[in-house]
Amino acid sequence: MKAWAGGFALLLAGCVAPAGPVAPPPTAPEPRLAPAPVAIPLAPFRWTGQLSQGGLIHGQAPTGAVSVTLNGEVVALAPDGAFLAGFDRDAGPSAELVATLDDGREVRQPLAIAPRAWRIERLDRLPKYPVPDPEFQQLRPAELQQIRAARALETDASGWRQTLIWPVTGRISGLFGAQRVYRGEPGSYHSGTDVAVPTGTIVRAPADGVVILAAQQPFTLEGHLLMLDHGQGLNSAFLHLSRIDVHVGDHVRQGQPIGAAGATGRATGPHLHWSLQWKGRKLDPLLVTGPMP
Repeated sequence: MKAWAGGFALLLAGCVAPAGPVAPPPTAPEPRLAPAPVAIPLAPFRWTGQLSQGGLIHGQAPTGAVSVTLNGEVVALAPDGAFLAGFDRDAGPSAELVATLDDGREVRQPLAIAPRAWRIERLDRLPKYPVPDPEFQQLRPAELQQIRAARALETDASGWRQTLIWPVTGRISGLFGAQRVYRGEPGSYHSGTDVAVPTGTIVRAPADGVVILAAQQPFTLEGHLLMLDHGQGLNSAFLHLSRIDVHVGDHVRQGQPIGAAGATGRATGPHLHWSLQWKGRKLDPLLVTGPMP
């Protein structure tokens, strides 16, 4: 009996788990949340120049831009993202640049265009239009066609990247934007800057360019007219020259002599009339180039 009891006790002892720490049951790993997407800020437009009527800016488009518009009009964009934008004498108070990026996004830049006070002369005793000269009426349409055709040309000129210099130095005798009002009816405003200099004064290229018009026969109004394309829609016109020293298609460098001042065409005395345009918008040379040195 005792032997049986001892054996039963040994059997029970074999069924008892050994003493020691008990491992906790395994738990499922906590779910890892994906990081919230970080919005990459778009690079802005950058520019130098005058945001005003008659002004011009040299701009740099945002990184990744494939096209730029100004008020919905396509602006030529260089491979490095550089561009020009100009504002006419009568430009409104606001404009907008829009860049389309290579991923389809857009960068919009509103611009505030500063107004300017123009010199207005009122002539209440003169009619707006004098009696037209028959020869003028006959010759003028062909002259205007030559001017329009020249401005429509596109060249490889890169002078638009340069800081323009004055083609001559002297007394400024006519301001851009000045206008006469005849009996309450506005006449055309002055589209360039006049510099009074003696006949024969050398005229130099304000920037690199390509000759797009060289009128060896004087035009009725402009006289010997010379026009340069500086690229990206920017061009210069030089009126009333006594002579022209370059030819259509010539590439000229900034500061190179291109002709001589005079009083050909409709001029009251020897001077240089210099006008600037960007894509048909008339610009103020004094504002673009800076004060006369």
